[in-house]
Amino acid sequence: MGKSYVYLLLAIVCEIVATTFLKKSEEFTRLLPSVVTIVGYSAAFYFLSITLRHIPVGITYAIWSGVGIIAITVIGIIAFKQIPDWPAIIGMALIIIGVIIIHLFSKMGTH
Repeated sequence: MGKSYVYLLLAIVCEIVATTFLKKSEEFTRLLPSVVTIVGYSAAFYFLSITLRHIPVGITYAIWSGVGIIAITVIGIIAFKQIPDWPAIIGMALIIIGVIIIHLFSKMGTH
């Protein structure tokens, strides 16, 4: 895995943490979860910007958002008891399939 993908992974992890704590911040009324949210999103966008030096924006965003959606859904199921219905599951499966197709078959690749 190249350096750019490490930065992309860091961006994804920071975004997942920030989004989880956004829920826990209770509309920014709780200090610690609010701070974690702000720092997490700031770090996510910083690492995302580094990623964009070497991976095209469309590929980067597809991977970032696709992995983030799936991870947040799993966290929602475990931590918040938010169970997705079948249309949501099918939609997320299509997102995963789309990310895989882009990653394996797109000629955009890295530049």
